[in-house]
Amino acid sequence: MSDWHTSSYSPNGSNCVEVRETPETVDVRDTQNRAVGHLTFDAAEWTAFLDEVRSGRL
Repeated sequence: MSDWHTSSYSPNGSNCVEVRETPETVDVRDTQNRAVGHLTFDAAEWTAFLDEVRSGRL
């Protein structure tokens, strides 16, 4: 599994979201609350989410 890295959408290290990719999934967690766990998305879900963000609908 790949390492966690800060999202390129997180400015200046504040309010960061970290992600890690696997061949099947993308995991997302809050940098300031790592102990609460992470969310896991399959490729289709993650792509749909990014499309919504990029379109400005989210």
